[in-house]
Amino acid sequence: MNAADLAAIKAIHRELNIPADYAFNRGLTPQLNVAETNLVTIAIKSDGGWVQLTKVAASAWDEMVKSASTANVILMPLSGFRSYTHQAEIIRRKLNNGQLIGNILTAIAAPGYSEHHTGMALDIGTESDPPLEESFAHTVAFRWLQSHANSFRFRMSYPRENRHGMVYEPWHWCWHESSD
Repeated sequence: MNAADLAAIKAIHRELNIPADYAFNRGLTPQLNVAETNLVTIAIKSDGGWVQLTKVAASAWDEMVKSASTANVILMPLSGFRSYTHQAEIIRRKLNNGQLIGNILTAIAAPGYSEHHTGMALDIGTESDPPLEESFAHTVAFRWLQSHANSFRFRMSYPRENRHGMVYEPWHWCWHESSD
């Protein structure tokens, strides 16, 4: 992470009252904003926003979606790349709605520490299930992902009782260089 990114993240953390020891206590490592020139659009959301991934993650996603469809499983991308500033905007909205920063940081990583910054993470849903809800864990799509996603180098980042103190997120999957 370059000095400018680090300074920007520290300023955002101060503004949002994110504890200075947040990353250390959660065992999180900095996640770099990927250059937008390295992103490709994999879907357009109903609000007109884009779901974007890096080229390599998008290619793996495309292959995984094709494989799932042969099993009559439809995987919907809900969210992909998010910049530090977008991550901060989400937290600000939650703060403005009366949520406490400690509670927010169990459901969303602080700016600078979200896998979404890398362009390799995405939130996955289905047409018939509420988005970004634990109930996704009871879908055919989730069961398919559990059995097959690793062969496309996608892993669920936040299982139950994960070491980072994040809530269980069965919808959040991240592409990794290796399938180990």
